[in-house]
Amino acid sequence: MAAKSLSTPRLGSSLSSPAFQSLRTYKFPIPFLSFSYSAQFLYSRNFSLSISSPHPRRAFTTSIRADSTNGSEPPRNYDFDLFTIGAGSGGVRASRFAANFGAKVAVCELPFATISSDTTGGVGGTCVLRGCVPKKLLVYASKFSHEFQESCGFGWNYEAEPKHDWSTLIANKNAELQRLTGIYKNILKNAGVALIEGRGKIVDPHTVEVNGKLYSAKNILISVGGRPFIPDIPGREYVIDSDAALDLPSKPTKIAIVGGGYIALEFAGIFNGLTSSVHVFIRQKKVLRGFDEEIRDFVGEQMSLRGIEFHTEETPQAIVKSSDGLLSLKTNKGTVDGFSHVMFATGRRPNTKNLGLEAVGVKLSKNGAVEVDEYSRTSVPSIWAVGDVTDRINLTPVALMEGGALAKTLFANEPTKPDFSNVPSAVFSQPPIGQVGLTEEQAIKEYGDIDVYTANFRPMKATLSGLPDRVFMKLIVCAKTNKVLGVHMCGEDSPEIIQGFAVAVKAGLTKADFDATVGIHPTAAEELVTMRTPTRKIRSTPSEGKTDSDVKAAAGV
Repeated sequence: MAAKSLSTPRLGSSLSSPAFQSLRTYKFPIPFLSFSYSAQFLYSRNFSLSISSPHPRRAFTTSIRADSTNGSEPPRNYDFDLFTIGAGSGGVRASRFAANFGAKVAVCELPFATISSDTTGGVGGTCVLRGCVPKKLLVYASKFSHEFQESCGFGWNYEAEPKHDWSTLIANKNAELQRLTGIYKNILKNAGVALIEGRGKIVDPHTVEVNGKLYSAKNILISVGGRPFIPDIPGREYVIDSDAALDLPSKPTKIAIVGGGYIALEFAGIFNGLTSSVHVFIRQKKVLRGFDEEIRDFVGEQMSLRGIEFHTEETPQAIVKSSDGLLSLKTNKGTVDGFSHVMFATGRRPNTKNLGLEAVGVKLSKNGAVEVDEYSRTSVPSIWAVGDVTDRINLTPVALMEGGALAKTLFANEPTKPDFSNVPSAVFSQPPIGQVGLTEEQAIKEYGDIDVYTANFRPMKATLSGLPDRVFMKLIVCAKTNKVLGVHMCGEDSPEIIQGFAVAVKAGLTKADFDATVGIHPTAAEELVTMRTPTRKIRSTPSEGKTDSDVKAAAGV
């Protein structure tokens, strides 16, 4: 076995770590060399040894330094190398990886509930329990009504109108959530991570309090996510948020959804598909601010054709409940009444209240997000943060990436920055959206000269169904380098298709590479490798004043 240098992960292990404990009993494979040491030697000196690693998976590189300043006092012995507050996607990933690297790890999380509060949460976090997973299950449920309509053109007839039972859907969904939270608990258990039930509060840079008990840790990780934000307007007590919308006792008959982001559109599609009357109120002229402009236009048109009514440039001012129990929504343009439910999907806020962060010196942004550096370190050197609580890119796969990178930085001697370039994303609206890379507007600003390829067509299924469904696809290409800068799609299976093309964009492939790829026929996806003529060519100077060489360098050419 090759000799490895023993000096700590730069951001390091504590004396309590399994990596260090293994040194106490490790036998050197050199027969004529003997070595002994005392605890006092360890506490008073810095040392580095070159030894073979006994760890079957990796060689530990551990630097053991005295914590005391004068060398006479012993360093602090911590209960854990890493204590994680919050068992969501990022926290579980960081904790599991850290344990696999040999660290002693604990995670605290509130008890499970389908709706989170100050006293409830659940192992798995927002995505698994109150976000991506349950929402996607409801999306699946809601798509059947459209498929029933499609099937008629293919010869299917129904003697009676299909009926949907909301209570069955919710009961089955909740049973699945219970199963998933159990799986996540087992993942932590199998990795050797201690799971502590309760709300964590940071007492000092190395101490966390849970249910009145104190736990010390070399490093503390904040991964508590975020929660829905509802503006303070009259009648807000009648409003439901996205958590509650996933667990309603009955299906809405008529619902107002305030917000134009992806959460609003996804729930609009869900309730529309389940035959509720749906009205969406947005402050802007279009939905999905920040998305490609043509995608914004297209998805709004398609959702309108499915019966969703959009109220644009309307700001909510109050909600009023009438004597019959129905709700009215007052906006700057007037009042719409008769709603059984009013839902606000007006963004989320980092869940940082009552964690003791400010008291120990952790800096927060104006919206309460934890400020971190490129390695996810906060303003307090021993405290770290990943996931939505940092308000970087609030997506589950990004939180997973951040958590994995942090574990490598702390315990694998691999300082790793999360890579936020070319992150693919999806909106599970109906029709859904998939995208990766730059929008047309971003590409013009950054690169100047671009070629844009688009396709807008009727999918094969719609030729027999007779429904007005269409598909929109878009490629954005750097004119100087031929590199594909962005891929955007709205239509059936868009997220599944774009996941594959995200690999191509991440790899820096060119339009010529796309052109050289043989398509699969007949599919909608083949259009992305068969578009040959640009819809338009844009020639302009990048806003940053980049030269041709700058543009090529940015494109990796």
